[in-house]
Amino acid sequence: MTQIPVYVFTGFLDSGKTKFIQETLEDTRFNAGERTLLLIFEEGEEEYDISTYPHQNVYLEVLDQETVTTKQLQALVKKYKAQRVVAELNGMQLVGDLYSRFPEGWVVAQEVMFADATTFMAYNANMRNLVMDKLVGGEMVVFNRIPLGADTMPFHKLARAANRRIDILYEFADGSTAFDDIEDPLPFDINAPVITVADEDYALWYRDVTEEAQKYDGKTVRFKGQVAKLRREKNAMFAPGRFVMTCCADDIQFCGIPCRFEGAEKLESRSWVNVEAKITAEKHPLYKGETGPVLTAVSVTPAEPAAEDVATF
Repeated sequence: MTQIPVYVFTGFLDSGKTKFIQETLEDTRFNAGERTLLLIFEEGEEEYDISTYPHQNVYLEVLDQETVTTKQLQALVKKYKAQRVVAELNGMQLVGDLYSRFPEGWVVAQEVMFADATTFMAYNANMRNLVMDKLVGGEMVVFNRIPLGADTMPFHKLARAANRRIDILYEFADGSTAFDDIEDPLPFDINAPVITVADEDYALWYRDVTEEAQKYDGKTVRFKGQVAKLRREKNAMFAPGRFVMTCCADDIQFCGIPCRFEGAEKLESRSWVNVEAKITAEKHPLYKGETGPVLTAVSVTPAEPAAEDVATF
């Protein structure tokens, strides 16, 4: 099946998405004549001017992000014989809901979020789930309209709390730009003989070890978690972990790591345990064909519950 690359631009109304996409499609380095389906899921004050593009193989369609179907998207690609898709998403809708309706063969090549720095913190205070939804999956976030001399640290902290790997670009009021180059040290030593993860750092460690399992391959870790039984591997394996909240109560989910342990079947589900284990990077059904961390227990002992039942970033 032919793959269709999809370039996704997220953010709230008047955050600069349309202007950026317009300029990008005017650039011959990006627009070399590929047949491009331009999907608009949010109409703002600015409009697209296809007449300025170096090639006219750009086909614009305005759709409702909440109701669009897989068949509609398939039909549009077929209608225009599109080789790629550029999509401007509606900031008031969840990105994942749309991705679940992408036709087979559509592959997200890039996801960039745009944010008006003068309103972003208000959006975060009042609609944090929608803000985090865009940051979590983005490769880059562009904070624009930043007053000269303004403190960018609040934007840095918020973006990196959602997505440790996200690139951050600041655009200032005078038109100058700067990439964020602040290093975020982990709150635990991954080069220690035993990596000790404090209760309050579990969410950060879980995200780091699942995103970069190879970095932890062969290392030993010690942490506190709750027992979760695995459906397929009830004997000699369980998944210690914590309930983790990314942004709000609606997105709390259990984040556990498969662990080999001979006494696993005797453990009580949801009980708290201290785990010391060797980490290997390997494939496991929980990772759906991808490589991820798998633990081999050195010791599993009863523990007192963590002070906070739910781990956060």
